Amino acid sequence: MKQILLTTSCAKRFIAKAVAVHPAISSALAQGTVVIVAGTTNGYVAEEVLQRIDQGEAFNRSRFFRGLVLPPAKPTSSTGRLPDESGFPGDVVITNGNWQKGKTIFDVIDDLKEGDVIIKGANALDPIKKRAAVLIGHPKAGTLGVALQAVAGRRVRLLLPVGLEKRIFTDLDELSLRLNQPGAQGFRLLAAPGEVITEIDAIKLLTGADAELFAGGGVAGAEGSVWLVLSGTPEQIEKCDALMKTISHEPGFAV
Repeated sequence: MKQILLTTSCAKRFIAKAVAVHPAISSALAQGTVVIVAGTTNGYVAEEVLQRIDQGEAFNRSRFFRGLVLPPAKPTSSTGRLPDESGFPGDVVITNGNWQKGKTIFDVIDDLKEGDVIIKGANALDPIKKRAAVLIGHPKAGTLGVALQAVAGRRVRLLLPVGLEKRIFTDLDELSLRLNQPGAQGFRLLAAPGEVITEIDAIKLLTGADAELFAGGGVAGAEGSVWLVLSGTPEQIEKCDALMKTISHEPGFAV
């Protein structure tokens, strides 16, 4: 057994590395379309996927999001938007291994088919039931509302990379009912019918080892961190050690 600590930025990188080698991504990169919907965690995912196809040099994740959560001292709008979104680069759309720069999920949603993959970040995680949900600030349910047309309508696969820092303790459907009811204020919430990929899943995908959350938190840059205990063969633990060395100095996300 081995214990590891992942800061939020290290966790995003770890998850991104796993998503990039997910079998569904490998298949869609070879023949199909991968849509990486803009988001802070997905910025790391886009870096890893684009590096895999040797097209990562032109990508910058500094504005790769539509909405985001900032500290109270740095307020955004009621929908989580920055006052100036002129630097938004679009989503990352990759078709048959080629990055279609400047395109968004809205441009390609009608063309997606079975075998294609949409990658969408999340804001709430039920780690027991392996379900995730997204905060909604858009009157048409934002990019998740658009993605569901292809997911439910044409069996396009939906991957949901989300860190354990976003774990919640109430049934997501119950939360959604309360937040979405008439008269409520603030964000709405929509559960997403996709495959959740957390740090625990990332460790399994990348090393074969099993992981379990046993503690969390910290200060001085370790806020939101998670402690995981790993179990596996010596070779699996060694793989994890090697990966930790590559991500342990991952800087925090800067806006």
